[in-house]
Amino acid sequence: MHSKDRKASYNNIQLGELIDANAFNPLKINLFYKDFNTVVVLDNRLAEIFKIDFNTLHPYRTVSHISTAFDNTIWIFNQDQQKLELYNYKTNTVKAQTRPVQSEVLDIKSNYNYCWLLTKNFLYVYNYFGSLIKKITNEGYSKIAQSDENIILKKDNELFFLEENSTFARRIETSNLKINQFFVTNETLYIYNNESLQEFQLKI
Repeated sequence: MHSKDRKASYNNIQLGELIDANAFNPLKINLFYKDFNTVVVLDNRLAEIFKIDFNTLHPYRTVSHISTAFDNTIWIFNQDQQKLELYNYKTNTVKAQTRPVQSEVLDIKSNYNYCWLLTKNFLYVYNYFGSLIKKITNEGYSKIAQSDENIILKKDNELFFLEENSTFARRIETSNLKINQFFVTNETLYIYNNESLQEFQLKI
């Protein structure tokens, strides 16, 4: 068997349901098990390299959402304080934090420069210092995906494209395809409808 034919897998049934798998940095894949308030970091061979159990760390925090940041940091939403924090899991320190957010958090995405926090009332954009860069009224969006500094937003069964320096989101034509899940990589939009994965090229 050639090495390229080998498949890797990771399973951790002790931690319950996997809520989020973030592979923005393929060398440090973050898995979030919300029920156990735990994040597991895997390498590109799906070997466990770090486990963050927020139940055992001081100060205690309840985490509702996570997203990958740079080096040994992840963005976490601290539900107890209603704040977004840039957390270094190697040193158990907070590198940056935002002011408290007043409305329910729906989704979070990030890259090395920014973090997008979608709440019921607003879409917030923060830099890696935790400073608020932009705040846009949420007009019914429920999920987001990011491509470079641009954002794809889901509203009901439609997707909208929000360019980096814009506050107006344009509708993406998806041929009325049922959208169960979606993600973006290298300006290509992938939509999964529970039966097949379809690919759309974004003209940015």
